[in-house]
Amino acid sequence: MNARGQGLFEGRPAIRLLDADPDLGQGLDARTAEEARARLVVPVETLPPGIWDPQSALQDPTGKLGVLVLEGLMVRDVAIVRSSCAELVGRGDVLHPWNDLRDGAPVQAEVEWRVLEPTRVALLDDRFVKAGGMYPEVIAALVLRAVARSQALAVSLAISCLTGLKFRLLVLLWHLADRWGRVGTGGVSVPLVLTHGMVGRLVGASRPSVSSALKQLENEGVISKRPCGGWVLHGEPPEDLMRLADRRGAATAVHGLS
Repeated sequence: MNARGQGLFEGRPAIRLLDADPDLGQGLDARTAEEARARLVVPVETLPPGIWDPQSALQDPTGKLGVLVLEGLMVRDVAIVRSSCAELVGRGDVLHPWNDLRDGAPVQAEVEWRVLEPTRVALLDDRFVKAGGMYPEVIAALVLRAVARSQALAVSLAISCLTGLKFRLLVLLWHLADRWGRVGTGGVSVPLVLTHGMVGRLVGASRPSVSSALKQLENEGVISKRPCGGWVLHGEPPEDLMRLADRRGAATAVHGLS
């Protein structure tokens, strides 16, 4: 529910966090969940498409846990010298977007946030930190979200190191499909409207090279364009990935028997 009837925090509308993201309360029993639902009220802000400057748009980060993406899609560009890479950020991601926590480090990067579609974020402010301490299950769920984001970044880094641009792109698309994909009769739809330049920053390649490689994948029938943007993946993930998944499954089974 919109909590305008409950008052405003610093001029922003507030919502009950567990209404907006019920998965955060999965570890709570019914009675505690209802109590947490009433107590965990956070400010929200809707970001229009375009450049987002958290430093000026949000308050001083002191005492704040961070920002939780409730819906929408953003890209975080990190540039060092003349090179840049990108990270896609969406629903469920926990951010600390005020700075990169590396003040004074010898290697400094420029960070730019761009909102790709209308995005709603919740500010996990000092009020939330104090109230959330009563519900460690919710805090643990948020920590796991942050860990999941770091793991996704590690996978993205590994993808950018794969040999062969077409293979990198195909693995990237299946990686994106794992989170944002929708299975349909014609294949797995990845409804992300990304420019070829953005895709290039995700895989470490130039825009012209990405355009050429994507066209080759289309001609081979491996992918096709969605009318409203994004791609449809046809068939199964690359055999190398399937073999890796089989090996991991076998290793897990052996470990479970030991």
